Amino acid sequence: MEKDAIIKKLQWFYVLELNQVNLYLAQSKQVEDFYLRQTLLRIAEVEQGHVENIRAKLQLLGVSAPVMGETIAPLAGMVGGFATGKAGTIALLKANIDLEEKAMKDYKDFILRVGKNHELFEMLWGHLIDEDLHTAWFANKMKELEENMAGRQ
Repeated sequence: MEKDAIIKKLQWFYVLELNQVNLYLAQSKQVEDFYLRQTLLRIAEVEQGHVENIRAKLQLLGVSAPVMGETIAPLAGMVGGFATGKAGTIALLKANIDLEEKAMKDYKDFILRVGKNHELFEMLWGHLIDEDLHTAWFANKMKELEENMAGRQ
């Protein structure tokens, strides 16, 4: 994979991860469930680590993080977090699962393109695994809530 293509992909992931940080922070302020709130805060912290990892890789490649992304991604994340938070817990979890699955698909594609011997390989795999764990947690929480709702009927 050429350096310019790698930079573009890293910039895309930078924006995606920054969006996720702000989405989860905004959602954490919208939910009443303490455990969900704490989990969203923890996941936002993990996603912030992804942002920092990607920023460092971009700097090593001699470029900075996309300025437009640093403006738009946080705003989009906050708006999305507010909207999904108001939509209810099940809708919030479904939206988060969709976002995490998109991130996982993109990470898998990027991993295949850079190859096993590329210096990015380990970082990308680490991020992919984190996204997978987030997805599993959201899916498990959604199942638990749906079962509780079904039990009340």
